[in-house]
Amino acid sequence: MSRTENLSRHEQLRLDYLHTNYYYLNANEKEEYNYLRQKAKGRSDIAQQTSRKASAKATVQASSEDSRTDSSGLLPKYPGKGAFRRKQKQSPTSSQEEQAKKASLQASSESMRTDSSGLLPEYPGKNSLSRSQKNSRPSSKQEKKKPSSKTYTRFNLKRVLMWFFIFVILVVSGMLFMFFKGLNTSRPGNLKAADVEYFDGHDTRDGINILVLGTDGRIGDKSTETRTDSIMVLNVGNKDHKMKLVSFMRDTLIHIDGVSNSYTEPTDDDYYDQKLNAAYTLGEQDNHRGAEAVRQALKDNFDLDIKYYALVDFNTFATAIDTLFPNGVFMDAKFSTIDGEKVTEVEVPDDLNMKDGVVPTQTIKVGRQHMDGRTLLNYARFRKDDEGDFGRTRRQQEVLTAVMQQIKDPTKLFTGSEAIGKVFALTSTNVPQSFLWTQGLSLVLDSRNGIERLTIPELGDWTDTYDMYGGQGLLIDFEAYKERLQQMGLR
Repeated sequence: MSRTENLSRHEQLRLDYLHTNYYYLNANEKEEYNYLRQKAKGRSDIAQQTSRKASAKATVQASSEDSRTDSSGLLPKYPGKGAFRRKQKQSPTSSQEEQAKKASLQASSESMRTDSSGLLPEYPGKNSLSRSQKNSRPSSKQEKKKPSSKTYTRFNLKRVLMWFFIFVILVVSGMLFMFFKGLNTSRPGNLKAADVEYFDGHDTRDGINILVLGTDGRIGDKSTETRTDSIMVLNVGNKDHKMKLVSFMRDTLIHIDGVSNSYTEPTDDDYYDQKLNAAYTLGEQDNHRGAEAVRQALKDNFDLDIKYYALVDFNTFATAIDTLFPNGVFMDAKFSTIDGEKVTEVEVPDDLNMKDGVVPTQTIKVGRQHMDGRTLLNYARFRKDDEGDFGRTRRQQEVLTAVMQQIKDPTKLFTGSEAIGKVFALTSTNVPQSFLWTQGLSLVLDSRNGIERLTIPELGDWTDTYDMYGGQGLLIDFEAYKERLQQMGLR
């Protein structure tokens, strides 16, 4: 409101305050407001001025001392229940009076809006606040800071990783325990594991080639008296991420330097005059270098490089299978015809139960079944059907493939570790333990992609001839099979 000459400075401040907060005034304050309006218009008499002067002065003083401004610092805050406080004894300073005057004048000139009469201020409704003002009000929920979803996710991820790490440690610890348990297992009978033989291993271009030799050694046999029933090269860790297995038939005729006819040439018919399995026996007689002799023979005749070797005899094989597969290995037993007739069961030699030089027999039926270590060994060694040694080689491949495919069962983690430990304890091999721990998991995963197999020679792909001792052997096309090995990635 505009300044009048009929009012003092404090009366004018009081009138402006009452005018701005008209809708919040009580009866006494409204009476005071009407008095000041009449006085400003010059209509009040002297008696009314005298009777109201003290009250108006007290009211003006109270408003200057007790009023508090809102957050903007412009409009006086409407007094609530807490406004009826005990008055402070300290009097307002001149600066406080000047600040109150400026706040009242600014509120009346800039912020106050009047109603249709032009006298009273317009009462602010519920919708008078802008949306932005409403949103700017702090809420109790916002004041309580909650962790963000990203922080919660990171916390959960850390917990999952921690428990996974603990789980891996426990599994690895268990596998190590079972491995060393198997490693410390005593050998059946009165024999000790063969010493690691000299082996001049070489790396190949793709993956690692391991020479696996299955010998016909029994308890009490000397290594110089044993022969190799199976000769295999296993390729692992290749770029194709699959295992590759090559079986060499033991009667394949080869050339052995220092043993074969020295006067012949590779083009002569009698150049290849030694059976492949003879290389092992000759090497064992030469300061126990049977595995090295086989490696050298495969290098000379097939240009095949080999890094590691493993010698597995009858007892080692059966013990490892029974440890790894307590319920047996699932097999689909297949035999060729015998004397041209199909069979439903076959009597096979039971070598592990040989007593006093007499080998008993075991009956194996054709079809699906679980085989323990002894039965699986007898099945793999049988060669009295019409396929002869080729059928035996095929069954050996089937056995090894079944073992590799069924070992990927997670339940075999611990029993498999024990079996591997027993194999190490009972087997002559130069495969380091570090290789198993660094490559073992990848080998199991690669086995899921299947095993690529090759038999040298394949059925019917040979010429029947004789070795230098008059024994029947198989003469093959070496250059053709070198090419096959190259295509498989073993050379």
